[in-house]
Amino acid sequence: MQLRLAEFRRELRPMWGLAWPLAVAELGWMAQGLIDLIMAGPLGAAAIGAGSLANMLFYPIAICGTGVLLGMDTLVAQSHGAEDPRDCRKTLVNGVWVSLGLTPPLIAIMLGLIPLMRALGTNPHVLVQFEPYLRALIWSILPLLLYSAFRRYLQAVDIVKPVTFSLLSANVVNVVGNWVLMYGHWGAHAMGLEGSGWSTAIARLYMAAVLFVALIWHERATGRLLIQISWRPHWDRIRRLILLGVPAAGQIGIEGGLFAVVTVLVAKLDEASLAAHSITVNVVSTTFMVPLGISSAAAVRVGQAVGRKDLRGVALSGWTAVLFGALFMGSAGLALGFLPRWIVRVFSADPAVISSGAVLLQIAALFQLFDGFQVVSTGALRGLGDTRTPMLAHLAGYWVVGLPISYVLCFHFGWGARGIWTGLSIALILIGASLLLVWRGRVRSLLPIQEHAPPV
Repeated sequence: MQLRLAEFRRELRPMWGLAWPLAVAELGWMAQGLIDLIMAGPLGAAAIGAGSLANMLFYPIAICGTGVLLGMDTLVAQSHGAEDPRDCRKTLVNGVWVSLGLTPPLIAIMLGLIPLMRALGTNPHVLVQFEPYLRALIWSILPLLLYSAFRRYLQAVDIVKPVTFSLLSANVVNVVGNWVLMYGHWGAHAMGLEGSGWSTAIARLYMAAVLFVALIWHERATGRLLIQISWRPHWDRIRRLILLGVPAAGQIGIEGGLFAVVTVLVAKLDEASLAAHSITVNVVSTTFMVPLGISSAAAVRVGQAVGRKDLRGVALSGWTAVLFGALFMGSAGLALGFLPRWIVRVFSADPAVISSGAVLLQIAALFQLFDGFQVVSTGALRGLGDTRTPMLAHLAGYWVVGLPISYVLCFHFGWGARGIWTGLSIALILIGASLLLVWRGRVRSLLPIQEHAPPV
């Protein structure tokens, strides 16, 4: 038991060193959309609506694209753990090829949304700003994919500070770009909402450039292997990346689609309920960013231990990440449970919204701990090379269990938005518990019987 505790303490420092910069980076990513929304406010309701609509369509598609690259976490981390730098670079090169291959279909899908929105009868005042804004955002797809490929590689070889710096400083670039291009400062033509789209594209190009510079700097210190290896696509490696990445991207699509559907359902209710729902989504999305960063750290540390063939290290890394996620999300749950009205007042002074939002946040407090379990366990399983199980767990939990319960409680029992969030809570509790049990089972299959338990 003393040896177990000593090993656990040794794992705390490297896990923390990876987790906190990635958690801050995820919060920086979350801030980008909020900044655009806030700065579009003075342009009027039509601009806010057009921007919200474009982002609601753009982000799920783009993030599913970047999700395909999540397989790099597994392959690069395992190669790094096995001390095979050439294989790490091989995955990076083919990750770049995957990014280039994904770009044309993603652009085609985005462009297809424009006539679709016209056909659906979108408000013409919204549509006139929606189209140029989305067309500008489309230019950010390739930089975003390349940024994701560079990021997955760098964090898997324990280089994370440039990732944090790129996202935080990109928010500064975006603010300045919005100020110049949206409102016509420094001699620029005032482009309105379209300017925000170009500013976002520039910020994402900047993010990719920062990580590319970090990558080149890393190469200078480690033998310039990228110059020595072949840059031709390696189809077997691309196939492995896709086999790992498509389920991970599918999981993102399953979750994003579920929240889109429940938002449509809540939109059938009164305005206060919709506002309270939107506030709750923003709050829980923000708390989620921290364990999402921890999840990436878990994938890296577990993958590296697999590469070293250190089975005990696999268990220690995974359980340490679960502990970090549980500590943060447990604290977040307490805050949502005991301070819900204070939190809602940050967003709205409407008494009806405050009353409804406080109830929804208290319901959301119930699943915070399990949300941490599910996302961190997903990362740990990805480090082992399993991306299919989390996808299936999310599909069953959200769409087979959660959505039907939400619908029945909302409309048949008259619970309204409370019913929607009760169903979501049940789904997330089931998903979190099941993935934690799956992780525990994988550890049990790897280690001798006396080492099954998490470190204490």
